[in-house]
Formats: sequence, structure tokens, C-alpha cells
Amino acid sequence: MKIIISNASPEPIYEQICKQIKSQIISGELVEGDALPSIRKLSVELQISVITTKRAYEELEKEGFIDTVGGKGSFVAMQNKELLREKKMKSIEDMMSETVNKAHKLGVSLDELKQILTILYNEDL
Repeated sequence: MKIIISNASPEPIYEQICKQIKSQIISGELVEGDALPSIRKLSVELQISVITTKRAYEELEKEGFIDTVGGKGSFVAMQNKELLREKKMKSIEDMMSETVNKAHKLGVSLDELKQILTILYNEDL
């Protein structure tokens, strides 16, 4: 599991951790049942407070992304396949929305944007 903390980010550190773990779960990098590092181990690796790491794990558990088993650790929770697909689609929509806004600002037409998307989509096949 790879997490990068940015001290320059206005986002609190626990939120940065949450976002990155959620992203890894949604993308499939972390799958159901995968063990997360212990709170103490992650805090040492990231050189942050145990309290910050604990808060991140608590948030992830509250949102249903992880389960914590006393004495055993924290694990990626079973995900509702439909809900997981919705989260993936939302992530794509957010990125596309940002792209559309940039295209508007730069004067890129819808047809040009469709052409770019088609080319990029077909390149990855």
C-alpha cells in the first residue's frame, strides 16, 4: 500500500490518508480481505502521529471501506459491487467534469473533445 503525504496540501493528513486508501480500494489495488498496516506501523512509515492514523482508520471504517477486528488488525471490507461501481463512475465523472471545464476555458469544442476521448480510449485497448 502506497500513501504519499503532502505537507503543502491544505487538506488534513488524515483526509489525505483516507482519500488514498479509498482510491486504492475503488481502483481494485486493494481488494476485499486485504490487510492494512497496523495503525502504529503506518504512523511510523509516514512519520506522523498515531492519533492521526487512528482517525483516518476510524473514518474509513465509518464509511464502510474497512473493518477492524480487535487483536487482528484492519482489513478491506466487503464492498457492495453496485455501490463500488457507482463510486468508480463518480470518480470518472469528477475527472471528466474537470476536463470539460478546462475545455470550455480553452475554447475546445464538444466535437474536438469527443475526438480526443475516442482516440485516448482506443489507444488503451
